[in-house]
Amino acid sequence: MPSNKPLSFRVDPKKARAIDELAKATDRPRSWHLEQALDAYLEAQAWQVKHVQEGLKELQAGESVAHEDVAAWLSRWGTSDEGRPPG
Repeated sequence: MPSNKPLSFRVDPKKARAIDELAKATDRPRSWHLEQALDAYLEAQAWQVKHVQEGLKELQAGESVAHEDVAAWLSRWGTSDEGRPPG
């Protein structure tokens, strides 16, 4: 079973008070809340990095649509001449 590794960092006193108040209100340790927040942050960042990398690969492979084409299509949204998405 892996053990947890201690990690420390400095935060603004207002944030420290807020996390302490949350911990008290929920009867959970501060570390539990911080780990939940870190998990959510890491998941969101991993998702974004993955999709940026995928987009860059598509761009390098020539799989892109000109900005002007997208802008023209978007300007017709909601009209009878909406048309199909470019690309």
